[in-house]
Amino acid sequence: MTHDEIIESIKAQYNRDLRKQLVKSLLEHEKNKDQAAIKSGYQIMNQIFSYVLNQLGWTITDNASKWDSSPLDIMSTVFPKLETTQWFAQQQLNVKKSIELKMAEEAK
Repeated sequence: MTHDEIIESIKAQYNRDLRKQLVKSLLEHEKNKDQAAIKSGYQIMNQIFSYVLNQLGWTITDNASKWDSSPLDIMSTVFPKLETTQWFAQQQLNVKKSIELKMAEEAK
């Protein structure tokens, strides 16, 4: 699927108000440190993110030499203000760590 097709697919499954509410809830729960609610919200975002990665055929192995931020770009396009959440920051850190590990393995 193309980026636009993935974006439209997610928008078709989650209407605008629901997408905005997901992000708003995440931000609120992160601020209040409500761990149970954060975990639930993260699970939803992780499922959607997994769908995006799958549709793009995106893997660390293929993208280790040059960072391709397409999956996170799609998520931030579909979910306004998602980049302000801790979930988004964690995804960026996870990818950075994975790339660093992959690069270290290749250097051996």
